[in-house]
Amino acid sequence: MLAWQRLHWLWLSLVVVVADLATKAWASASLMYGQPVYVLPVFDFTLLHNTGAAFSFLAAASGWQRWLFVLVAVVVTLMILHWLVRLQAGQRWQAIALSLILGGALGNLHDRILLGYVVDFLSFHYQDWYFPAFNLADVAISIGAVMMVPELLRRPEVDEKAT
Repeated sequence: MLAWQRLHWLWLSLVVVVADLATKAWASASLMYGQPVYVLPVFDFTLLHNTGAAFSFLAAASGWQRWLFVLVAVVVTLMILHWLVRLQAGQRWQAIALSLILGGALGNLHDRILLGYVVDFLSFHYQDWYFPAFNLADVAISIGAVMMVPELLRRPEVDEKAT
């Protein structure tokens, strides 16, 4: 299989980007900023704009963080594409994980470039404790990262000839 043919997993990244942007568009058009819409006792839709990274890291900075996060997303995108090309034909689990991460990164990159912030709207809470709001791109990134853990923790096979 040629290296570029391993990029066929990009369809999954595209699905993530389309679903993410569609749900963010719905949230932006349907929800009032900062006003929770009750769904379940522990879950609301709450439209928020995150100028920072995960858990609003650097959100209070003066604006330079937008371009730092754009640069990081572009670098991560290139690294993931390179990684996907180098995967072996049977490494489906890893290809799926990387494609999910890539799709999420591109969804949030779109927001950062065009809006200057990431649209978040999924809000989980318990009584007065609120988990930071997030979106489908963040879900895809998280699922992909969890899927990568077993592969990253797996010990490389010991070359018996070397021992």
